[in-house]
Amino acid sequence: MAGTHKYIKSTQKTLSLLNQHYLSTSQINQIHAHLIISGSISDPFAAGKLLLSHIASNPTNLQHTYTIFQSIPHRSTYIWNIMIKACTEQGDSQKAFHLFKHMLGSGFLPTNYTFSFVLKACADVGELNLGLECHDLAVKLGWESYDFVQNGLVHLYAVCGCLDWCRRLFDSSLNKDVVTWTAVVNGYVRLGEVEVARQLFDEMPKKNNVSWSVMINGYVQVGLFKEALDVFNDMLCNGFQPNHSSIVVALSACGFLGALDQGRWIHAYVDKKKMELDGVLGTALVDMYAKCGCIELAYRVFEQMPYRDVFAFTSLISGMANHGESARAIALLSRMETEGVKPNEITFICVLNACSRMGLVKEGLRVFESMTDVHGIKPTVKHYGCLVDLLGGAGMLEQAKKVVAEMPMEPDSYVLGALLNACSVHGNVELGLETVEGLVERGLDRSGVHVLLSNIYASVNQWGYVENVRKRMEDKQVKKDPGCSLIEVDGVVSEFVAGNKLITEEFESLLSGIDKHSRSYWIDDYITCGS
Repeated sequence: MAGTHKYIKSTQKTLSLLNQHYLSTSQINQIHAHLIISGSISDPFAAGKLLLSHIASNPTNLQHTYTIFQSIPHRSTYIWNIMIKACTEQGDSQKAFHLFKHMLGSGFLPTNYTFSFVLKACADVGELNLGLECHDLAVKLGWESYDFVQNGLVHLYAVCGCLDWCRRLFDSSLNKDVVTWTAVVNGYVRLGEVEVARQLFDEMPKKNNVSWSVMINGYVQVGLFKEALDVFNDMLCNGFQPNHSSIVVALSACGFLGALDQGRWIHAYVDKKKMELDGVLGTALVDMYAKCGCIELAYRVFEQMPYRDVFAFTSLISGMANHGESARAIALLSRMETEGVKPNEITFICVLNACSRMGLVKEGLRVFESMTDVHGIKPTVKHYGCLVDLLGGAGMLEQAKKVVAEMPMEPDSYVLGALLNACSVHGNVELGLETVEGLVERGLDRSGVHVLLSNIYASVNQWGYVENVRKRMEDKQVKKDPGCSLIEVDGVVSEFVAGNKLITEEFESLLSGIDKHSRSYWIDDYITCGS
């Protein structure tokens, strides 16, 4: 129990030894033995220093430290805080909760440091109920207004999506630091409210690498990749060095935009700073190059990675399949098995797509069957969609229809869309109409479905039916989503949408100039030929 105990104080010499950095396990054990023999293990200050030394020497293995903690005869709040913090930092939130409850049960009152550690553990696993209890206790004990506690509460409520409580605390705080601001911005980012997040971000009196990374990630999460790269460039212009997280997210944006120049600059930055090509960063580079069409560069990065996990393999397989390298994509699946990397569900979707693009029906069927027979992975609706696309693309419409009829789950728009697309390619009107009916029954008859049905009729010259489909689209006010293109010039990405009337005067002037040039060349060529 908490209270005042008589104990033998440790000598200054022993404490000075415990204050040394980089003590070996053997040295720490010798000091521990001395504390036990001398009886000064009962000194809470010396015992706390001993715990800190053990944690510093082997932070990932807390079992021995916990054993020492249990053997300490007189624990103080300081000692409880050391153990709770260590468990929180190693991601063992449940152990931290157990210690906190044991601490309260032993009659010790938590301090602002205790609350900060426990609230972080709550945020890490989304434990809102215990967090609310901590908040209530912090108010009763007068710790709520302390920076560590307030930051912990703001972060917890932001992570758990309780933005009203989060914002109430934030707005009432008199000491908002960069951690507090970033926590609230991150809360809005998690809910997809990037406009509110950006407004707060712009109001921040001070930013750090984490706050920039949060904002970049927020834009990527909602598909605003150009805005994400704009923020990344702003970060560089403001003198901030991008960290691992911001680089990975920026590479993702480059991949989606096809912004190769910016992606290559980031790669050069990674090499210049000698950043470790770990699984996350390496995979981000592979994915960026693959999406930008630079398969050989993607493959080169892949080979340079010291450790290649399932995500790295899957990213490269996807890139190979999407750029006409299906044979190499399929070969990578075999290499995974050789290197002892277990494929996941996404890996098989990518490999089946590769088989479909090359029309490798036998290989695709073998891969599909191996999912269950060899790897113990149960096919999902997306895998069945790939199988239908494979069979339908090869003209095996009856077999594709049989797969749809016999699959163990309800077909979705992807499965029926693959079958409908095959009907369009091969001009099977009857099966196409049947498939459309299935889509209509499920409420999945979007614009693309009507366009495909129209194409099916057009492929067999039934123009009257084509007109009927188009008219129904007009009557139902169904509009086809416009296509768009992205182009990167001098590191700047621009988007062009089909049918966009918002063309600037400068752009119209440029088009007019190109047209005049073309006409003058045509006239010159005509005169030359005529003479």
